[in-house]
Amino acid sequence: MIHLPRKPSRLMGGLIMFGTVSTMAWADEPVDFNISEQSLSDSLLDYSKATGVKILVNENLARGIKTRKLSGRYNSEEGLKELLEDSGLDYRFTSPTAVIIEKSEPQSLSTEMLLAAAPKDDYPVVPETEEPYTGPVEQEDLTVSGGDWSGYNALNASTATKTETSLMETPIAIQVVPRAVIEDQQAVQVGDAVKNVSGVFQGFTFGGFAEEFMLRGFNTKFANYLDGFRWPASRMPLANAERIEVVKGAAANLYGRIEPGGMINVVTKRPQATPHYSLAQRFGSYDLYQTLVDLTGAIDRDESLMYRLNLEYLDRNSFRDFAFTERVFVAPSLTWKVGDRTQLDLDFIYSDEDTLEDHGVVASKATGRPIDIPISRFLGEPSIDKSNTKLYSTALTFNHEFRDDWKINARFNYLNRDTNDIQHASPPGLNSAIGDTNILNRVVCCGPALQDSIGSTVNITGKFDTLGIEHNVLFGWDYYDSDTTIEGWFLGSALFGGPVQPINIFQPQYGQSGVDLSTVPKNSFIRSTINWNGVYFQDQITLFDRLNILGGGRYDWANQGNGSSSVSLTNASANFSDIENQRFSPRVGLLYQPWDWLSLYGNYVESLGSANTGIGVGGSVLQPETAEQYEVGFKTEFFDKRLVSSVSFYQLTKQNISVSIAGTPFSQTIGKARSRGVEIDIAGQVTDGLNLIASYAYTDAVILAGDNAGNRLWNIPRNAGSLWAKYDLQQETVRGLSVGAGVYFQGQREGDNANSFQLPGYGRVDALVKYQLPIKKTQTTLQFNIENLLDHRYYAGTSNNNTFINPGAPRTFMGSVAVEF
Repeated sequence: MIHLPRKPSRLMGGLIMFGTVSTMAWADEPVDFNISEQSLSDSLLDYSKATGVKILVNENLARGIKTRKLSGRYNSEEGLKELLEDSGLDYRFTSPTAVIIEKSEPQSLSTEMLLAAAPKDDYPVVPETEEPYTGPVEQEDLTVSGGDWSGYNALNASTATKTETSLMETPIAIQVVPRAVIEDQQAVQVGDAVKNVSGVFQGFTFGGFAEEFMLRGFNTKFANYLDGFRWPASRMPLANAERIEVVKGAAANLYGRIEPGGMINVVTKRPQATPHYSLAQRFGSYDLYQTLVDLTGAIDRDESLMYRLNLEYLDRNSFRDFAFTERVFVAPSLTWKVGDRTQLDLDFIYSDEDTLEDHGVVASKATGRPIDIPISRFLGEPSIDKSNTKLYSTALTFNHEFRDDWKINARFNYLNRDTNDIQHASPPGLNSAIGDTNILNRVVCCGPALQDSIGSTVNITGKFDTLGIEHNVLFGWDYYDSDTTIEGWFLGSALFGGPVQPINIFQPQYGQSGVDLSTVPKNSFIRSTINWNGVYFQDQITLFDRLNILGGGRYDWANQGNGSSSVSLTNASANFSDIENQRFSPRVGLLYQPWDWLSLYGNYVESLGSANTGIGVGGSVLQPETAEQYEVGFKTEFFDKRLVSSVSFYQLTKQNISVSIAGTPFSQTIGKARSRGVEIDIAGQVTDGLNLIASYAYTDAVILAGDNAGNRLWNIPRNAGSLWAKYDLQQETVRGLSVGAGVYFQGQREGDNANSFQLPGYGRVDALVKYQLPIKKTQTTLQFNIENLLDHRYYAGTSNNNTFINPGAPRTFMGSVAVEF
């Protein structure tokens, strides 16, 4: 079986190795080639994949060379000869399955130098007189789209700057969770993956219905991003995710109104010309069944039209009583290369998910800890608290190169979210004595909701030199508009004369809440809107090839409105009022790279946050929330860029938080909170076969002014960290076998801003066993993961309320069989 690396293996002396040696008797049979016109490196990787021939080439020799298209049936030598035609390069087979690429005249490197550079243990060159090689084989996956995302390390990311800039030249903290990590940990949703990133903590999830995160001390308020566009409050599957990029700190300068801790952006897989088909079946604890399909390839012969199709079917229960999730997810994509410089992309997503609305367990303010009840106990009504969410997303992207250094990217996205969500909830203040009476008072809320959102961006990027100074500029505009309507119920607690009965948390009796929605008319109608226009600019200046200066800013025209009624949606619209804010937000950064392996950086950023919808004294409009950040740090690359790290020191302050004025209906913007700390992230390959991703965060997040001044912000541990490592066994007899383990820990967290209860600190251990079968012409992988191996009880997050606490899952198993070809 021939196993190919996701990327070429870099050897000493600037040499690149493509492919590995076959473990089977090799025969030079004709092969059907379908290699597009592309760079020499990409062509050689495709050639090696098709034939099993390993290739050695000098990196400098390969740079800047493009090869012609190769289509048809050839044996290995005929195909290579045709591929290198007119390239100025020649080849020489050193064995039936090993070849050297060199200049036609003269030779760039002697044969002796090339052979001496190749590591003999892993890539022995077999003399033609010997039997075909049957030694060790690389056990890695096929190449993936969107650049080199093959391992645990990432060298580039676009979310922080919207330009093609390496992470080592970006003066902003950004971390990437590549596809390799997502697959090794068998992540199902975003929270399963970003646990590997420093300073990112799971917020409240309603049992998984939607995902909120805490970044650098501040919650995201359920606003995540998909390919740079805002995603509504709902679960975001990873079936079509290529990687996840996490921008730390105030990222609003390029993305509009956003919370200051940062943003999480899921980057999706793109269509590829080279055919690739994948089918995976997962199964696990609590009746988990997940089917994943990934198909891509060219539709026409000249490969100008390509497709990708990602499918997911998920059916699982939970350790939580009555909880379940059933989801159908379909994501087709098309890419049309209109010409050499023009491309159109069309993406569609359909998701239909049924689940149970779940608020978790409760804490006692008397003891300051979660109450000792089974973490499986459900405190809502299983026959009523169900939800369905349908999502329809359509995106159209236009890319055009005016010339090599100037490009335009325009993207339009329409998203419809249709939800029917019913929940028995216990809002803050309703159960101040919980634990003393054992009675949880409840209300019923929500119902059918419809959200339409439109997003548009236009970005123009260009590179030019002035007096020896390199510029990489960005000019952009974006527009976002979201209109949400809710037609549902709000039924009060029996504690205050409402119809909703409480529940005993120690001896729950279901079906006795006194609610029958079929006989109760709707009485809660809400219409809310968010929209903004923003223009921004950015210049990345390079001096002396070592000093990088980033300067830019954004101007926003932002509007947020709300209207409510107990009578009708028409009345809610009639009661509608909105607040408009305008603001300029600057962003500057400085990065110095004294050596190729080290970058020192700093930045200062301001951002526009949430609108304050309260009313000021005398009916005045309150100023919006704002934030500012100071940050310094350094980044490193070691072992030929296989291992990357970053260390950041930051102070982030959020201002203008709305605070009620006691005894009046008015509010004032005197609230202020600050988060400062240290974040460390390390990812990549340490040695042959050993990959890891690790993080540590020290976060000091406190309220400086307003309500609860002096308290710590909720759900933020002072110390937290993670370490996940996977080792691919190198011995010949166990090639293809991988083992892995990880540990995740968080210190004690405050459960609410009043600091009335705490979530205890915890540590969790995960494990992995993976085996790639030596099956010809396919890559078949068997995998088994264990989460929370030691079955430790812990609590994942709260919602600033002692009755909204998500417990973490106990020991959980997941197995899978995946086939790729």
